[in-house]
Amino acid sequence: MVANKVHYRHLMLFFFRKGKNATQAANKICAVYGESAVAERTVRKWFARFKAGNFDLEDQERPGRPSTTDEDLIKSEIEDNPRSTLRQLAEMLNKSKSTIHDHIVKIGYVNRLDVWVPHDLTEKNLLDRISICDSLYKRNEETPFLKQLVTGDEKWIIYKNIERKRSWGKRDEPPLITPKAGLHPKKAMLCVWWDWKGILYYELLPYNETINSEKYCSQLDKLKTAIEQKRPEIANRKGVIFHQDNARPHVSLTTRQKLLELGWDVLPHPPYSPDLAPSDFHLFRSLQNSLNGKDFNSLVEIKTHLENFFAEKPERFWKDGIFKLHERWRKVVEQNGTYII
Repeated sequence: MVANKVHYRHLMLFFFRKGKNATQAANKICAVYGESAVAERTVRKWFARFKAGNFDLEDQERPGRPSTTDEDLIKSEIEDNPRSTLRQLAEMLNKSKSTIHDHIVKIGYVNRLDVWVPHDLTEKNLLDRISICDSLYKRNEETPFLKQLVTGDEKWIIYKNIERKRSWGKRDEPPLITPKAGLHPKKAMLCVWWDWKGILYYELLPYNETINSEKYCSQLDKLKTAIEQKRPEIANRKGVIFHQDNARPHVSLTTRQKLLELGWDVLPHPPYSPDLAPSDFHLFRSLQNSLNGKDFNSLVEIKTHLENFFAEKPERFWKDGIFKLHERWRKVVEQNGTYII
């Protein structure tokens, strides 16, 4: 039985890398090995682990400890749709709303005005944000470095984007219903790096493919080449000051070794701080506005949209996105570490 489980997991990983979703993978496995071979819910949990960059097919949880796979899946769904409700998440995982709520609390999300925000900041989180922002603010005051800054991140691009509109209504009337894209929409991951002058390098990964440390390091090599070609002044003289968030592929041992090899000055980034990541608070917000209501039939169509979006942005757009950091660092210190909303 154990051997069968491991075999099924190998098949799940195979279908994941082929770009299949959990439902398709479950159907294909059951078509060959029988209807009871594997449950779709099980496949979804393993897909959540793969999406998080963990491709170990062995059971990792120790006896007496709860599985973290549900938490990975919940985190993934909230990142894709911060307006997901407890009911929707409970139906997806076939668990009670109270169990889902406990998982959400454990991974650090809290609900603010019907939107899940990344973290209910602890005292340590607040102190980390204050300390790092204060040091970066003072450093930039003494020796301005934002024109040397290269920043980057990843974003899922959905093939069929629902147009979300705001509307006014009476207090005692229910809000207008907006159709959802579904819990498992077809999507492609955008990996992008930029500075105060514009895009340096980006990749659009194949359908449903995600990032891991090995892939990320190969991208950093390509980014290095792009910087040498497009920004020789920082590649050869001033030096690259590199900014990234704390996602797992970004902070793995392999990635840290690669960044040491590249010789870049890597800025500290406080945990749970998308409000201090220019891609999150500036570039991706604008990009998402351009995607609302758009339907794509292929990666080529998505890439064309991205190329047009990047090309149409004026020089001021890129400069504002990077130079806002100085003011945001100051605000975090003044607000005692709280989020900049």
